[in-house]
Amino acid sequence: MLKEPLFKISSLQHEENVINAILEIDELNEIFAGHFPDRPVVPGACMLQVVKEVLASALNKPLRLVKADNIKFLSLIEPSSQTLQLSIAYQLIDSDIKIAASLMAGEVVCMKLSGIFQKVIS
Repeated sequence: MLKEPLFKISSLQHEENVINAILEIDELNEIFAGHFPDRPVVPGACMLQVVKEVLASALNKPLRLVKADNIKFLSLIEPSSQTLQLSIAYQLIDSDIKIAASLMAGEVVCMKLSGIFQKVIS
């Protein structure tokens, strides 16, 4: 799980197939030593993972990303960013959870994701 300690959820609202979360970044997290030492940024894989974790937490289901129709990394996220806003709109279609998510730092859109998650069956 990446949301903690890399990300901390300071606020989470879940209403009518929309999840909005405010995230704080731990700018001292060891991941930034390797990504990248001279100019640390949040790795794209971590952005995708936090979408999955927030969605799974809000729906109270273990999930996996099965299809990413569209992923756009639009702006770098530096660890010194004060807060991030994550918005996830979703639809339940049979066993699929179709989502449209965006991650923003202030007014700047950093990542957009359209994809499909499914419940992990153990």
